[in-house]
Amino acid sequence: MPASDSLYHRLFSHPLMVEQLIRGFVPEDVAAGLDFTRMERVNAKFHARDGRRREGDLIWRVPTLSGEVVHIYLMLEFQSRSDWWMAIRVMVYVGLLWQHLIRELKLPPGSPLPPVLPVVLYNGEAPWNAPLDAAGLMGLAPDAALWPWQPGIRYHLIDEGRLGAEDLARKDGLVALLFRIETCTRPAELPGLVGEVIGWFQGHADHDSLKLAFGEVVAQAVAALVGGDGPVAVPSGLGEVQDMLSERIKIWERELRAEGKAEAKAEMLSRQLRRRFGDLPADIDDLIASATMDQLDAYMDCLMEARSLADVFPDLRPG
Repeated sequence: MPASDSLYHRLFSHPLMVEQLIRGFVPEDVAAGLDFTRMERVNAKFHARDGRRREGDLIWRVPTLSGEVVHIYLMLEFQSRSDWWMAIRVMVYVGLLWQHLIRELKLPPGSPLPPVLPVVLYNGEAPWNAPLDAAGLMGLAPDAALWPWQPGIRYHLIDEGRLGAEDLARKDGLVALLFRIETCTRPAELPGLVGEVIGWFQGHADHDSLKLAFGEVVAQAVAALVGGDGPVAVPSGLGEVQDMLSERIKIWERELRAEGKAEAKAEMLSRQLRRRFGDLPADIDDLIASATMDQLDAYMDCLMEARSLADVFPDLRPG
């Protein structure tokens, strides 16, 4: 279960997370000229024509080493599938940001607009398949007469589920660990990932708010992978989470082994019954599939001297 959009909003409201995201998951030449030591959050909320506000998005103002200013527009996308019209949405909200900057900075005519880097962070299960620019939505060929008058914008996509486990493992920092936890499908790997998160915080003091947020990330991952049908009580400290998770996975692995033995014994019983009595009725198949190990042993014992299916399954005899 991926982390919630509100939790991601808290995570990427921290400048360190934004810096690591840009340095690790955006082309190197873009990040190379940015001075992250002077980045600032832009608290701008925009209204589109439909009246909705993009409060979930995050905008950061980052000076460049050459004296310019770049605005990073981070759009968090948590729907299960990609948005085909994302390029249009990006174009609208970047335009609204420019309007905001023109008013706030009181830019006179002739002033250059500050550049914007739109980044879409997507954690849906289905791969993102929407065009990454407005040109991909056009029904015109690039050599068409009307092409020069068509608006254009492009966004950078970070599709968590398609980043690749090996590539993520080679990256340092909390953002890579976040993505590794979010995309983890093997419960046995979670304690090691939690240990890496703990190690990072042990080497980097004064990040209490991030530590708390990562505790929630881990709690949601535990609930999704090893929580079973009921709620999971997760401790607040990452160290306690790691201990609890290691113990829970041991129990989970024992349950899997027991389940595997039960499936093998049920298959053996079904095979022997078919050899003796032919095809089995559906109610007997259901009874075998839901039987415990002790019940399967009892059925096997009855089968030794049984002359009919009713001798093995007396409860199914007509009343």
